[in-house]
Amino acid sequence: MSSRTQRILELLLRSERDLTAAEMAAAVQASSRTVHRELAALEEWLAGQGVELQRKSGSGIRLRADPADLEKLLRTVSASEAIAFSPDERQMYLLCSLLENNEPVKLFALASELNVAVPTVVGDLDELEAWIGRFGIRIIRKRGYGIELEGSEERFRETIRQLTKRRLDDAELTAGGLDPPPHPLDRELFELAGKSEMAAVETVLWSWMDNADVELSEHAYTDLLIRLSIALRRIRSKKKVEIDPAREKEAGRLPDGREEEEALGLVGRLSERAGIDLPRPEIRYMVDLLRRIRQSDEELLQGDDLTLAETVRSLIESMQAATGAEFSQDRSLRDGLFSHLKLAIQRLEEGQRIRNPLLAQIQKNYGGLFRTVREEVNRTLSRLKVPDEEIGFLVMHFGASLEKLKQLQRPVRAIVVCTSGIGSSKMLQSRLQKELPQLEIVDSVSWYEASRLPKESYDLVVSTIELPLNPTQYIKVSPLLSPEEADRLRSFIQGTTLAPERSGDAFKEEPTAVSPDGFAKLQSLKTTLDEIMRLVGRFRAIRLRVRGGGLADVLEEACRREQAAGALTGSPARIVERLLERERHGSQMLPGTSLALFHTRSADIGQSSLSLYILEDPIPMDAEPRSRLSRFLLMLAPQSLTKEGLEVLSEISAMLLDGRMIELLEEGDEAAIRSFMTANLKDYFRSITESE
Repeated sequence: MSSRTQRILELLLRSERDLTAAEMAAAVQASSRTVHRELAALEEWLAGQGVELQRKSGSGIRLRADPADLEKLLRTVSASEAIAFSPDERQMYLLCSLLENNEPVKLFALASELNVAVPTVVGDLDELEAWIGRFGIRIIRKRGYGIELEGSEERFRETIRQLTKRRLDDAELTAGGLDPPPHPLDRELFELAGKSEMAAVETVLWSWMDNADVELSEHAYTDLLIRLSIALRRIRSKKKVEIDPAREKEAGRLPDGREEEEALGLVGRLSERAGIDLPRPEIRYMVDLLRRIRQSDEELLQGDDLTLAETVRSLIESMQAATGAEFSQDRSLRDGLFSHLKLAIQRLEEGQRIRNPLLAQIQKNYGGLFRTVREEVNRTLSRLKVPDEEIGFLVMHFGASLEKLKQLQRPVRAIVVCTSGIGSSKMLQSRLQKELPQLEIVDSVSWYEASRLPKESYDLVVSTIELPLNPTQYIKVSPLLSPEEADRLRSFIQGTTLAPERSGDAFKEEPTAVSPDGFAKLQSLKTTLDEIMRLVGRFRAIRLRVRGGGLADVLEEACRREQAAGALTGSPARIVERLLERERHGSQMLPGTSLALFHTRSADIGQSSLSLYILEDPIPMDAEPRSRLSRFLLMLAPQSLTKEGLEVLSEISAMLLDGRMIELLEEGDEAAIRSFMTANLKDYFRSITESE
C-alpha cells in the first residue's frame, strides 16, 4: 500500500460522515482522478478485511463494517504511519498487540501490521521472550495456530505496568487531557494502560483518601492510579482475574483488619463509579494491590536499603576526593541522592528508558562537572550501564550542592589588610563582594591598625601580605582574587572561621526578624527535638535468650518486650510478619557483621521505639547461610509518623555506615551507644537549626 493510499484510508476511517473524492484529493494533494484510481485498488484490499467501500451518488464515500473492525483497522493503519520504528519500539508494539488480542495472532498478520518481513518479527519475538519471562509470561508459537501469550491475568497486568515504565514517564501517562499522543506506540500504551479510565479513578482516589484519612506518597499514589486504571480497562475488555484452583478456598475469603477495611472501601467506591460489578477474585486482586503499595510506601527509613546507602556514601566520598568540595557536609545531598538513585537504579535494572530534556543544557553549562560525575559513577556503579541522561540528573544534585556549599552560614565580618595602595585595596574589596556577598567588609587597614582593633569587632582577616599570626587567624590572597583563591577562601571560612560555631563554642549571629512562617518552623524544630529526646531517652540494650528458636521466634519475643514497654498497641504477630516479609525480600544483615537492622511502620505501633537486642544464643540466617545473627537493632514507628520523626530515624540509620557505631553495637555498651547517638543527633539538629 502506497503512503498516499494509506492516507486516503485513514481519512475514511477517521471521518464520521461521507467524504467526496474532491475533499480527499485536497487532503492528499492529488487530483480527483488519482483518488478514484487509488480507491479502486483499495477496494479489493478492504474486501479481504471484511470492510465495504460504500459509494453514494450525490453524497460521497464511506466505509461500512462492524465498528470494532473499523477501530482495529484504524489502529493497524496508524501503526504503519511514516514513523521510523526502532527495533525496541517495534518489539514493544508487538507486545502491545499480543496483550490486546484474545485469540492467537498469525505471524504474517503481525509482520503486515508493522510493514516488516516475517523473519524480522521472529527475531523480535525471540528478544521479547527473555524480557517478559521476568514477569512469568511465555510466548506460545504453533504452526498453523498462531502466536499468543501464556500467563495469568495478574502477570499480564504487571507486564503492562512495566511496559509503560519502560517507554513513558508516569507524568506523561497521568497528565490531564485525552488527546492521543502522535506516536502510534504511545497511543497503544495509553490505551493498554487505561488512560480513558484515569480521570474517574483519580476522582475516587481523592475522595477515598479524604474520607479514610489515608496518606500516600506521590510515587505510591501515581502507581496505584495507573494500576487500577489498567485493571478496569482489562475488566471492560473481558480479561479478568481468575481463581487459582489451588487457592480457591482462600480466594473466596476476603482478608480482615483495618487496612483491609479501608481497601474494601476504595474498591466499593471504584466499582460504583465505574459501573462494574466486581467479582470476588477482582476485589481480592485490588485489595492485595493496595496492601502491597501501602506497605512499600510505609518503609520506615529513607536509608532502609543499606547497600544503596553504602553506594551513596561511596559516590559522595569519591566526588569529594575528585573535586575537593566538602560534599559530605551536605545532608540534603545524601538524602536527595538516596531518594533519586533508589528509583533510578530500579529503572536501569528493569531496562527502562531514562529521559532528561535538560541533558544538552547540562552538558554545555556544567561540562567539567559532568565528566567528573561520569568517571566516579563508572567506578561506583560499575555493574550498571548508566546513560548520559541519568548522569545529567546526578550532575544537578552535585551542582546544587556546590552552590549551597559556596554560601556562608551567616554574614562574616572581615577586615582587609593591603599595603599596595588604595587602588589594590578597592580592587580586592570589589572582588570579595562579588564572590562572597555575605562577607561584610568592616574596614580596609594597615597591619599596624588591624593589630589594634578589638578582636570581637571582626571574624576574619583577609590580607595580601604575610602576617605574624597563626595560620588559622588569617588568609593571604592576591588583590585580584582569582577564582581558585575565592574557592580557597570559602573553604577557609567554612572550615576554620565558622568551625567553632559548628563545635558549639559560639553563636554570634544577631537575632533576625521572624518571618510569617517562623512559628511553624519553630514547631517543626520542637517536634524534631522531642523525637530525638524520646528515642535516645528510651533506648535500651536488652539481652535476649530464645533457646532453639529461629528468627521468627527471636522477633516474636522482642516484639512482646516492646508491647510490654508500651510501644505496641496491637498484635505482636502482625509486626513479626511485617519484619519477616522484609527479610524475605532482602537480608537486613549489615555486610561483614553479625548485626542486623529490623524496622517497620504499622497502625499496631503506638509510639516510636529503638532498642538493641543482644542474643545470648546467636542464630543462623536463611538469607546469609554463612552468617550468624548475634544482635540486632529494632526500630518501630507508628503508621502516622511525622516527617520530623522519619528524618530522625533516617539519621540514626545513616549512623550504621559509621565504623565507630558498628563497634559500639557489637560491644553492646548501652551508655556508649546513647552517647554516640546523642552527639550525632546534636550535630543534625544544629544543622537544621542553621538552615532555618
